[in-house]
Amino acid sequence: MTTGTTRPASIWAALATVYVVWGSTYLAIRVVVEADIPPLAGMGTRFLVAGTILAAFIAFRHGPARLRVSARELRGAAFMGIMLLVFGNGVVAIAEQTVPSGLTALIVAAIPLWFVLFRVAGGERPRTTTWFGVLIGLGGVAGVSLPRGGLDGVETWGILLLILAPLSWATGSYLSPRLGLPRDALVTSAYEMLVAGAVMTTVSVISGEAADLDVTSVPARGWIALAYLVLIGSLLGYTAYSFALAHAPLSLVGTYAYVNPVVAVLLGWAILDETVTSVVVGGGALVIGGVALVVSGERPAGPAGPRRRRETAGPAVPLKRARARARRG
Repeated sequence: MTTGTTRPASIWAALATVYVVWGSTYLAIRVVVEADIPPLAGMGTRFLVAGTILAAFIAFRHGPARLRVSARELRGAAFMGIMLLVFGNGVVAIAEQTVPSGLTALIVAAIPLWFVLFRVAGGERPRTTTWFGVLIGLGGVAGVSLPRGGLDGVETWGILLLILAPLSWATGSYLSPRLGLPRDALVTSAYEMLVAGAVMTTVSVISGEAADLDVTSVPARGWIALAYLVLIGSLLGYTAYSFALAHAPLSLVGTYAYVNPVVAVLLGWAILDETVTSVVVGGGALVIGGVALVVSGERPAGPAGPRRRRETAGPAVPLKRARARARRG
């Protein structure tokens, strides 16, 4: 909830940052892979550098002791890093070798929909509005996925990977409360990024992918996009998201889930000349509309007795628990 000393302008500035920054990361990833930077090598580098910078900041601000965690906490953070960043972000980068950034963002936007299904499997009973949102949103995912967005050159394997990525993200988010993560969200994020970066870099080297990287042939835009992902996508984006979580209702913060794909589609069209087909527009509208229904359907109905019910935002809650770093974008 907002505090008495936090100005609404500051909250909206943070939300606008999350809207634009996380929406733009799909475009930046596309630029990286098009610049002949292997996807796992590029994303591994991204998170190793971002995690190192964040850990150094924590140690400088609070002392090295702040980074001490138990073995259980480290295992939990490592698991989250693998589920959210390796199988989430890393897989997205692989898929974007064939799938445009805007279409990628629309399919990945289904994360809150998958999470609702995990909750149902766990015994929860969502509201009717939430169910409508899930059905409409997943219908939109099928609508853009089956015809591959109506775009030439999009490979089926890329679409399948993009369905796997949000499933992995939702799985990690759902399990996060049971993992005993470090109390400090920044510490958790640092270890998640460091573990994910190390895993992706190792896989890149073992698979031979890294051997295809010729640093002298990578154009300047590739390095700029990678630096953008580190400094803006991972660090600034997460800082803004954390500020918004601390000072705004979760239902408001959760709106990033259906604003980001719109930003991604517009940026892909305006900067990379990506084609926006009727399939992308129609299916995308269903995905975004479904996610919006899920987010709104999880808001409290209103006062209950003398006190308001505790506010939750459904899909935003697991992302808070997972610390939802700016790897998502």
